[in-house]
Amino acid sequence: MEDFMNIKIAVDFDGTIVEHEYPKIGKEKLFAFRTLRELEKRGAHLILWTFRAGKELDEAVEYCRMNGIEFYAVNKNYPEEVVDENVSRKIDADIYIDDKNLGGFQGWSEVWQILSPYELQEKMAEKRMSGTWRSVIRRLFVKKQNNNE
Repeated sequence: MEDFMNIKIAVDFDGTIVEHEYPKIGKEKLFAFRTLRELEKRGAHLILWTFRAGKELDEAVEYCRMNGIEFYAVNKNYPEEVVDENVSRKIDADIYIDDKNLGGFQGWSEVWQILSPYELQEKMAEKRMSGTWRSVIRRLFVKKQNNNE
């Protein structure tokens, strides 16, 4: 599925992927890594966009890696970018996911609802249901054949 192909999504760490306990790493926010893995699987370029630097940044990147997320870039627009005084700190992304958004962070379930069109969710549900119904029908058919023998 390629519905996010090459879309850049900048994601904050503290307060967004994990509970805010800086400089420690807080508890994972519900559905954070599941949603990020799905976005990545669908072609999104995920950029970690965080205040963290040095050791704290390395720890956050490793924590995400251990949870199945390998970022396209970290505090950069693209992996090869060399950050200096002539480069803006603003990340060039199509979508920003941050707990400091107007209205605060609504949670990863809401992020998924916003980013995944209803039609796509409906198709995925139909696919799951059709697989389930095929399985039920197959079992009934086998049961009926066994009863007829």
